[in-house]
Parts: sequence; structure tokens; C-alpha cells
Amino acid sequence: MGLNGKAETYRARRSRFLEAIGEGATAILPSAPVALRSGDVEFIYRQDSDFYYLTGFEEPESIALFSPGHPDGQFVMFVRPRDKERETWTGKRAGIEGAMVEYGADKAYVIDEFEKILPRYLEKSERIHYPLARNEHLDERVLKLIHSSSAMRPRIGSGPYAIVDPREVLHEARLRKDPFELELMRRAAAISAEAHKAAMNKARPGMKEWQIEAEVDYAFRSRGATGPSYPSIVASGPNAAILHHIENRREMRAGEMLLIDAGCEYEFYASDITRTFPIGAKFSELQRHLYSIVLEAQLKGIERALPDARFDDVHDAALRVLVDGMRDLGLVTGSTDEIIEKGSYRRFYKHRTSHWLGMDVHDVGLYKIRGESRKLEPGMVLTVEPGLYIDEACDEAPARLRGVGIRIEDDVLITETGHEIITAATPKQIADVEALTAG
Repeated sequence: MGLNGKAETYRARRSRFLEAIGEGATAILPSAPVALRSGDVEFIYRQDSDFYYLTGFEEPESIALFSPGHPDGQFVMFVRPRDKERETWTGKRAGIEGAMVEYGADKAYVIDEFEKILPRYLEKSERIHYPLARNEHLDERVLKLIHSSSAMRPRIGSGPYAIVDPREVLHEARLRKDPFELELMRRAAAISAEAHKAAMNKARPGMKEWQIEAEVDYAFRSRGATGPSYPSIVASGPNAAILHHIENRREMRAGEMLLIDAGCEYEFYASDITRTFPIGAKFSELQRHLYSIVLEAQLKGIERALPDARFDDVHDAALRVLVDGMRDLGLVTGSTDEIIEKGSYRRFYKHRTSHWLGMDVHDVGLYKIRGESRKLEPGMVLTVEPGLYIDEACDEAPARLRGVGIRIEDDVLITETGHEIITAATPKQIADVEALTAG
């Protein structure tokens, strides 16, 4: 999508947001704060997802203000001033002019004028949409100004009487991806697929987990991604039974499998893929059997990723296959329904099968509506990621099964007529995996 199409996308999002909060409201969205890594070294800056979703603006120390129908402008930005000296050190700033010309603000001011300008909007607004507890320093300033404006309400007949969380509106909007977002997510998925294929091809006994992590990171960055969308999990042998293993230091050994849970971020959109494969070899007979259980569970879960199906239907379908497999392996006893009701399977499958995916890897959006699992709709993207985990110290499992972790994860878009697996280019069928690992 060209620059004009990108700008139009942000204008359309802002228009829908303004309509959603309605007349008599003002929304205040802060940028993400800068965070120190150690000493005076900062973490690489990444803009707040909600802020970026409406503005496309990546700079820190900025605030976006939205006020439907306000005569001084419906979309106002407060940004850092241009500063030739500082820009020599940290890069060019958009400044006031850039905020209006490049990012579409009706008005723009330097960030230091925020407390001077905001009262103009508060005195005309009954509801203030503000995400409390995201920026404590700004919370104090905003609440003080809201309190002052509220105190004037009995005298002038207007002013705020309620603070509302803007994420209620924003997160439902972000849950349904527009064509621009899907274009970026497909690109992120394509880059991540290449990274996983490179890892399958290069992993060999004697290598360290971090060496494969480096291959994955190289594949991300060399293809234009900003890097991982979350810390990459590269877990060999028994480490694969640790759900969030991120140390990635162990030496890989012959006869083991390697679990890689890694996805890149491309222009603020995440991918999330997990594959498990034999290290430099073909699956052993036992590995093939265990892997086939998880693969069948994933395929059954994906089958239920349909418009008007419940979000929980995906998990329920995958879980039944996993439980049947666990019983056949001697890990659990009883009927499928009894095992699920008692939760005895949780020793070997500790997490849910899906989460939303988008600008955040565990993306925003409610999973339940009025206490009931929500229905899936076109434009929603979710992961499908069943797993089987048997740690080394598990006395409940036969010795031959201990020290094994298998997870298979894809990113699935709900469409008008069914679904699209946007990570389908990442091999997961046994023959396709072995063509890379032992080819």
C-alpha cells in the first residue's frame, strides 16, 4: 500500500474512533515512555500500540488528543519541538509542522504546552477517555486538570463528570483487522516462515541453542523486519517442556527434537509461529507418534476456526484429540469427558490453544462477552497452538516419554467463508519437515 493509502487508513481509523466516543467527549492518549536498560542506555524505543494505531507516529514524549466537533480541532498532537542540536544525537523530529503535514493533525503544539491547552477541551467535555495506570507521571497531571475543570461544572454548566477507558473502544476496533493490517501481517508471516525453514535446515547436534536463535534473528532483520515480536524460544530436548524457555544456551544433542517459538514484527505487526522438529535427522518412531498427536490436535482446532464458531470451540476441538492421545500413551486414565472435567490433562498441557494476534503478540480484544465465549468474526486473527509437555522429573509418565516438549502453532485469519492460515508456508507435515532437517 502506498503512502496515500497508508495516510487514508489512519484517517479512517481516527474518524471511526471519534464517532465511537461521540460528541461531548475528549480522549487523551499518551505515547509509550522511554525505558532505561541500564545506566544511561535506553531500550530500543517501541511506540505504544494504541497510540500508533490511531496516529502512525513513532516518536516518544508525545500525546494525541481527540475531541469530536471541537472548534479548535478534532485531532490534536503534542510533540517534541524541532531541535537541531538534539536531532544530531538522536535523529530527526517531526515537530509541530510535521505533526500536521505528515501525520494529519488539525492542530499541533509542543509537548510543554499540554497543560496550557488541555483545559480548553476539558471545559467542553462531559466524558474524558484516558487510560489510567499506563503513565503515572502523566496520570497525576491529567487528573489534576480534570479535577479543576470538574470543580467549575456547577458554575459554568459544562465540564467533565466521568473518566472512561478508551481501550474499551480501541481494542474492539483493533481486534478486527483492516486490509492494510492484513497486508503487514502476511508479510510478517512470510518472513517468519523463512526463518523457521532456515532453522530446520541448519540445526545440527553439537550446536548451541543461541546459534539457531542467531539464524532466526538474521532471517528476520535481513528481510526487513524490526526483529522478534517477542523473545524467541529455542528449546532443545528437555528444555522444550519449559513453556517460556528463553535462555537459549544449551548444546543440542543427537536424537533430540528442537522446539522453536519465534515470530518477527514487521511495521508494528506481529507473527507467532512454533515448530518442533528432529535435530539434523528424521523423527524417531516415538517422536513421530508424539508429533502426530499434536499435529492432529492442531488440525482439528484449525477446522473449528470459522465465522460464528465460538472462540472456545477451537480449544475444545484440539483438547479432545490431545486427551485421547495422552490416554493412549498411559499419561491419563478415564473417559475423555472425565479427564477434561477433572483437569488431569493439565499436567501435560498447561495452556489454552489460542490467543488474539495483531500489533501485540498477545493482542487485545475480549475473549468473552457477558460471560460467554465470543463468536469469531471475519477479520479476527488468532493463533492455534496445542502442545504436549512431559518434563524430565515427571514420575507420572513412562520413562521413555520424559523430557519431551512438542508445540505446533499457526496464525489463522477468520474470513467470510472460513479461514486462511497465513503462516501456511512454514512446514509442519512430517515429510516436509524431514526434507529440511535431514535433507
